[in-house]
Amino acid sequence: MLDAIRWDTDLIRRYDLAGPRYTSYPTAVQFNSQVGAFDLLHALRDSRKAQRPLSLYVHIPFCANICYYCACNKVITKDRSRALPYLQRLEQEMQLIACHLAPNQRVEQLHFGGGTPTFLNHDELRQLMALLRKHFNLLDDDSGDYGIEIDPREADWSTMGLLRELGFNRVSIGLQDLDPAVQRAVNRLQSLDETRAVIEAARTLQFRSINIDLIYGLPKQTPENFARTVEEVISLQPDRLSVFNYAHLPERFMPQRRISGSELPAPAEKLQMLQRTIEQLTAAGYRYIGMDHFALPDDELAIAQEESTLQRNFQGYTTHGHCDLIGLGVSAISQIGDLYCQNSSDLTHYQNALAGAQLATSRGLVCNADDRLRREVIQQLICNFSLKFEEIEQAFNIDFRGYFNELWPELEEMADDGLIELGGEAIIVLPAGRLLVRSVCMVFDAYLGQQNRQRFSRVI
Repeated sequence: MLDAIRWDTDLIRRYDLAGPRYTSYPTAVQFNSQVGAFDLLHALRDSRKAQRPLSLYVHIPFCANICYYCACNKVITKDRSRALPYLQRLEQEMQLIACHLAPNQRVEQLHFGGGTPTFLNHDELRQLMALLRKHFNLLDDDSGDYGIEIDPREADWSTMGLLRELGFNRVSIGLQDLDPAVQRAVNRLQSLDETRAVIEAARTLQFRSINIDLIYGLPKQTPENFARTVEEVISLQPDRLSVFNYAHLPERFMPQRRISGSELPAPAEKLQMLQRTIEQLTAAGYRYIGMDHFALPDDELAIAQEESTLQRNFQGYTTHGHCDLIGLGVSAISQIGDLYCQNSSDLTHYQNALAGAQLATSRGLVCNADDRLRREVIQQLICNFSLKFEEIEQAFNIDFRGYFNELWPELEEMADDGLIELGGEAIIVLPAGRLLVRSVCMVFDAYLGQQNRQRFSRVI
């Protein structure tokens, strides 16, 4: 079974390294300022010629309150009027991009992230969706994957009804932890009743999928109180769960400086939390998809993994990796063919560029032949837990063993340790290696030795 995991504490301690989450390869750390708006426009024209379907990501950066653990690009403000000028700049960005696409390029996937997308009021949400429908070919038959991130403190039944009316059929709900002491320590007070109300609304309104985000390793968490949170979450029966490892990097993320290091659980306690969470979710029927993600067996991600069609991009695990991804908004990332590019992460710079009728592209990367090859290898391992050499050899006209010959001793060591099975025709990630699949992928990362690993979270 693809969801089988074997917990091996010794292996975890040895291979629990800091490294990328591989929502892309090369990762965003490799982006540089040599890539700009011209490269984006060129890639958009190639997308139009190829008639590739689209995935849209819209970043709404505003939050009314700060959560101390958060490492997202956000703007903390109580001033709701700041949304209007931002929407005006978003429309300008849509105009500048959409004129280079074909009207018949269907938007198969749409995702609103942030920040808190429901920081926008109902009229603003209507306006934003109307603009997207004006400039892009959004589907009207509810067949697309149209999702939005929800903070239950910023949503109610009427909000959920509006979102369903506007075409959203998936929701991702931030929960993190239900223990009041933990919530106070991270400045996110959120009751189970608030969360349950949003989920009940989503079910009543026939949203197709509900995801809940949890974080382990937060201040004042213990294996016992986190297990109670997981138990309550299981009773809500979400279709998917994301169980993230909190990475405490106060030198990079200023809000985390408000978290006392002395209140963080010890590494051994974090391991207990993860092990117990996996046991609880597995007993409740959830499958381990990989990289902190779990899903019920009838979920599209679980089915795609069984059929070896699962993919991964900046939106995480997806069934729409064949789409060109266009990011709209401050800090948003696009992946169009072999181009990765990112908008400015500074709100003022983003808005000023568009006010001057210029795209806000600030950095990016164009994949070379080696990048494309390694991207496919990492994609296969991280999504399917297996890699067939012949498929890579045919797709890229290489001899796999010869091309990666210098990596073989490290792979053989992983095989000896029981992480992988290394044969003459394939690599298979074994049950003891599935929690550590990032470490396996890191072997194939040509850039990792050149950069500071402290930029990344640990595997576990």
